[in-house]
Amino acid sequence: MKSKNYLIAVLALAAVTSCSTPAEKQAVLNAERFNVYVDSVDKISPVYTTASWNEINNGYKERAEKADSALVTLENAEKEKVAASKAKYEALKMNYETKLKEMEAAAVSEQPANGTSDYRLTLRNRLFGEGKIGADMKFGFATGENILSIYQNFVNTVADNKNSYSREDWDEIKVLYEALDNRKNAVEKDLSGSDNMKIAGLKVKFASIKATNRGGTKAAENEAAKQ
Repeated sequence: MKSKNYLIAVLALAAVTSCSTPAEKQAVLNAERFNVYVDSVDKISPVYTTASWNEINNGYKERAEKADSALVTLENAEKEKVAASKAKYEALKMNYETKLKEMEAAAVSEQPANGTSDYRLTLRNRLFGEGKIGADMKFGFATGENILSIYQNFVNTVADNKNSYSREDWDEIKVLYEALDNRKNAVEKDLSGSDNMKIAGLKVKFASIKATNRGGTKAAENEAAKQ
């Protein structure tokens, strides 16, 4: 992969140095950056989430716009490379969109028979991001570098929605929080001291929120059941 990118860079440099004007040089660079981007997307292991696809597609649009504006000054060979990259990207796009639709259909099929939304799926998406946590409860996406931000999103989301959670929600939140803690223990050796201290503060905040609101929710539901 490195050797291929190096070759592309060498070819791009050769093409640029052969250009006679700054505009022509910039046109070749824009075209090559576009080609390299599409090639890199083709090589990476795909992550089939809406957020991941949006990030990829936004990067493509930005580079495609610059490449398109450069077409009028490019040689035929360079234009053909851009056209080939566009065709490759369309195939990638079709694959991503198909996979996302399949995942959406699978999520719908997992919903209860009465048509109501699966509260576990909804909670997991809100607390960790869409599609991050599946039925296997794996936390491989959480690393020493990003687990602080995962804790922050988790605790802030719970704080924002604490008054609307049902008893079932709190039970699921407890299970998810314990799983996150287990993952934190597994990657703790990769955590910086400052991140570890911030996570400790977030854990105290979460414990306070849960202690204050979880019992109240149960009491309210029990009272409502009596009426």
